[in-house]
Amino acid sequence: MRARHPDSEGFVERDGVKVHYEVFGDGEPTVLLLPTWTYVHSRVWKAQVPYLARHFRAIAFDPRGNGRSDRPKGRHAYAEREFAADALAVMDATETENAVIVGLSRGAQRGMLLAAEHPDRVLAAVFIGSWFPVSWALGSVRYRLLTNPRMRPLLQRRPPTTRGWFKFNAQHMRNNHPDFVGWWARKMLNVPHSTKQIEDAVEWALETDGDTLVESALAERAAPSTRSAQRALARRVRCPVLVVHGPGDAVTPFADGRALARETGGRLLPVPDGGHLPHTRKPVAVNAALREFVEGLAGRPRRDPTVHRSGGGKRALYISSPIGLGHARRDVAIARRLRELVPGLEIDWLAQDPVTRVLEAEGERIHPASRHLANESGHFESESAEHDLHCFQAWRRMDEILVANYMVFHDLVRDESYDLWIGDEAWELDYYLHEHPSDKRARYVWLTDFVGWLPLPDGGEREAYLTADYNAEMVEHIAAHPEVRDRALFVGNPEDIVPNRLGPELPAIREWTEGHFDFAGYVSGFDHAELADRERLRAELGYRPAEQVCIVTVGGSGVGGHLLRRVIAAYPSAKERVPDLRMIVVAGPRIDPRSVPQANGLQICPYVHDLYRHLAACDLAVVQGGLTTAMELTAGKRPFLYFPLKHHFEQCFHVHHRLERYGAGRRMSFEDSTPEDIAAAIGDEIGREVDYRDVEADGARRAAERIAELL
Repeated sequence: MRARHPDSEGFVERDGVKVHYEVFGDGEPTVLLLPTWTYVHSRVWKAQVPYLARHFRAIAFDPRGNGRSDRPKGRHAYAEREFAADALAVMDATETENAVIVGLSRGAQRGMLLAAEHPDRVLAAVFIGSWFPVSWALGSVRYRLLTNPRMRPLLQRRPPTTRGWFKFNAQHMRNNHPDFVGWWARKMLNVPHSTKQIEDAVEWALETDGDTLVESALAERAAPSTRSAQRALARRVRCPVLVVHGPGDAVTPFADGRALARETGGRLLPVPDGGHLPHTRKPVAVNAALREFVEGLAGRPRRDPTVHRSGGGKRALYISSPIGLGHARRDVAIARRLRELVPGLEIDWLAQDPVTRVLEAEGERIHPASRHLANESGHFESESAEHDLHCFQAWRRMDEILVANYMVFHDLVRDESYDLWIGDEAWELDYYLHEHPSDKRARYVWLTDFVGWLPLPDGGEREAYLTADYNAEMVEHIAAHPEVRDRALFVGNPEDIVPNRLGPELPAIREWTEGHFDFAGYVSGFDHAELADRERLRAELGYRPAEQVCIVTVGGSGVGGHLLRRVIAAYPSAKERVPDLRMIVVAGPRIDPRSVPQANGLQICPYVHDLYRHLAACDLAVVQGGLTTAMELTAGKRPFLYFPLKHHFEQCFHVHHRLERYGAGRRMSFEDSTPEDIAAAIGDEIGREVDYRDVEADGARRAAERIAELL
C-alpha cells in the first residue's frame, strides 16, 4: 500500500514515446523529481513524495524504458537530451511554469541540461548521488572509461569474467539480467541493513529488460566523457544548487559530488551511511534538507517552537500504534495515571484510526497533525489473506508509510515544544530517532509488549536472515545511542519473554531485554475491582442469568473478517449444543457489520467502546490471537478460544508464550477448524471454570510512575 497516491496522473507523448507522470499536492513551488537511469522508475522517490506533497507540489515521472513509460528501441532514444525533453514535456502537460528540479545519479546530467539550457523553467536544482565524472577517484575514472565512445566495442564483447565491474557489460546484462540487477543494487546500497532497499531496487529493475538497460547504458551522453566538458556544463548552471552525496558512495565517488558543488557554486550536504541512494537509506535527513532548501528560496520564516506553548505546565506528546486497539486502551490508562502524578500535564495525541475512536470516547485531545498520518491499519489489512497476515513482511513493506509518518512527527515537534514524547510501539519514531539522534528535543519513553522479530518456519533461511538482520540493527542502534531512550518500558514481566535468541550470533531476547528495559507488568487499561461483581455487571449489560453469552471479536483491525464468518457459520450447530447460547459478534471499528452474514438469533454489533466489560461478563469468548483481548479475558478469568493469524509471528510466538505462562485460553488453528469443530469447542468450553495465573492490576500506575520521573 502506498503512503500517498497521486492526485492526478497521465501520459505525455513525444515523438511516439509515451511517458507516465504523477502529480501530488497543490502547494508552491513545484518540485520535479527527475528520473535516473532506466534501472528504476519513479517509485524510487516513494520516501520523498508524501512529505514534499504536504508542503509543495510534487511531480514524478517514469523514465522511458521502465515503469509505465514506453520502452523505445535504439540507443539514440535514451540520449540525455531525450530525458531532458521528456521533463519539459511533463512540465508543459501539468501546466508547470517552473520548478525546483531534483536529480538522482544520472539524473544530474539531464538536470544540468535543463538548468543550463532552460533557466527560465528551473528555479533551483538538487543533485543526489550525482553522476558527474570529473575527479580522479577510482569510480569516476572507471565511469569515464565505461562511457567513453571508444570503449563501447569492448563493453559489448563477452567479458573475461563476470565478477565485480566486469558485470557492467552488454552481454552479461542481456544474458543474466537478474544477476546484474542484484549486483548493481548491492553496489548502490553498500550500507549494512539495507535489505529492503535492495529488494526494492531489484524489483523495479526487473520491470525492464536487459536489452533496454544496455541501450540506455550505451546511449549518447549530454556531453563527451571528458572532465572539461562536464565542468563546462556545470558552470552554465546559474540557479541555486544543493548537492547531496554519501561519503561512502561506491558508484559515484564523493569527490565528484564535491566537485559539482564547487563548479555550480552550490552547497554540499554529506549524508553519512547514505550509500549511492541516501534518499532511500537516510530519507529523513534528505527530506528535511529538501524542505529547508526549497523554503529558503521563498524566504519562508521558520517558527520558534519555544513560543508555542499554551501555558506554563508540562506538555507531553503521546504516539500510540494504530495496529489494533490494545495500545489505545493501555495508553489512556497510563495517561490518566500520569496526570494524577504530574498536575497540570497537557497531553496531545498523534494518532489515527482506530486509536482515535478510543481517544475521542475518552475525551482526549488529538493533535490536528494526525490528519496527515498515512494509514497503517489499512496497510496491514491490504496485506492480509484468509486469516493470514505475514506480520514481519507486512511491516517491511510499510517502510514508505513509516517514513511519511515520522516526517509528520518531525514537523510537529519542529514547530511545537514538548517536555516529553511517549511512543507505544511507534516503530517509526523509535527507528528514525536512533537513525537521527540529533532530532531528539525532549525526553523520550518507549513502550512495547514484545521484543524481537522472529522467523516463521516456512520462511526458510531467507526469513531467518532478515529477522536477525533487523534485530541486529536494533541492538546496534541501542548500543550506539543509549541516550535516545530515556526510559524503555516492557509491558509485562521477564517471564513473558520468549526463550529465543535475537539471531544466531545475537543475545538471548530475555537477557537483552532485562538489560535494556524496565518492567511495568501487564497494563490492562481498566480497574479490575470494578468488574469483580460479575452478576451485577451482567445485569448492567442486559444479560439474563440463565443465558450463556459468547462474545466473538477480532480486535481493532480489519483482518479478522474470515474468522467472524467461520464462527457465524458454526452458530447453528453451537446453538444445538448449547440451547441457552446467546452469541454476540463484535465487528469492530474497521469491519462493516453489514459485510458479515446474518443468522436468526445472532446479534452483530459494530465497534463497542468498553468491550472489556462485556468480556468480563461473558461465559466464553472467541477471539483472534491479539495480546490485549486475550489478556483482558485472562484477567477476568473467562474461558476463551483463540485463533492466531497464520504467519503473524507476534501472535504465534510472543502472545502464545505469554498465554501459556498464564495457563489461559485454548489455542485453535483456523486452517484445521471447520464450523463443526468450532461449535464443538464452544460447547466444551462455555461456562467452564478456569484456573489462570492472576494478572496484576497496577501496571498502569507502575508505568506512569517511571514516566513521571522524567518530568
